[in-house]
Amino acid sequence: MHVEFTLISLLNGLSYGLLLFMLSSGLTLIFSMMGVLNFAHASFYMIGAYFGYAISNALGFWPALVLAPLAVGLLGALVERYGLRTVHKYGHIPELLFTFGLSYVAVELVQLIWGRAAVPYKIPAALDGPLFTLYTTAFPMYRGFMMLVALVMLVAVYLVLTRTRIGMVIQASLTHPDAAEALGHNVPRVFMLVFGGGCALAGLAGVIGGNAFVTEPAMAGTVGSIIFVVVVVGGMGSLAGALLASVLIGLLQTFAVALDWSLQSLLANFGAQVASDAPYFRLFSITLAELAPILPYLLLVLVLIFRPKGLLGTREG
Repeated sequence: MHVEFTLISLLNGLSYGLLLFMLSSGLTLIFSMMGVLNFAHASFYMIGAYFGYAISNALGFWPALVLAPLAVGLLGALVERYGLRTVHKYGHIPELLFTFGLSYVAVELVQLIWGRAAVPYKIPAALDGPLFTLYTTAFPMYRGFMMLVALVMLVAVYLVLTRTRIGMVIQASLTHPDAAEALGHNVPRVFMLVFGGGCALAGLAGVIGGNAFVTEPAMAGTVGSIIFVVVVVGGMGSLAGALLASVLIGLLQTFAVALDWSLQSLLANFGAQVASDAPYFRLFSITLAELAPILPYLLLVLVLIFRPKGLLGTREG
């Protein structure tokens, strides 16, 4: 039973962590390439889920898996071209304020179009069922599909950035923009493509995660803070750090939710008891599962104290 619990929790944690990576990778790329901390990134995840829902109803899930991220990427490119680029000359604070306001606008627009309630975005029938059964517990096929898409996306992003001419132009535009322009490359257009590409990755995560969890206007707020925890814990601008932090947080929360350990139960193992009328009794009875939602933020605090630049980051602050 302990082996079954460990393996299933490990797989569930990996699938959730890889979904977090799909979300955080776009934000990490945008920050590392452009220095823009996009507060509206989770909104593009939400929009991707709603676009996936709408296209799935019209054409099916598989066309939605391709078309919805492309539509979100195009929307992101337009936001960079006609929004961020305009305020960029005024510094980082206006950029932050612009993306912060954009996140609220996105939520209001989604509520106007699709309403405030959750929409019935369902897992496709071809992926609805068990992938395999481990002892007595079935592992869902769709979670395995989520993991596969995340890994394919990771390999694709790595190859594009390190093995293609486009990747070389992107990196040259980042490190030596004047030289890149002298060679005939349109650096602002490169940044627009990078921002659009990062938003497209968030949109892909929305298409994949929207039906695995729930598609509603509050979904952006639910994952928004976790994304920034992942980016800071992994190291600002580090794609490898985002992957490590995503998997770590996914495993941490998954195992914590499944455990009902508390200080009271721990003391009971040593023959000690805490009286129900004792001061701070409730503190001793809080279980690890109840603490699961705040564990990523506790990890963030510890990382900022002992390693401010993040697990794999190269710069502090």
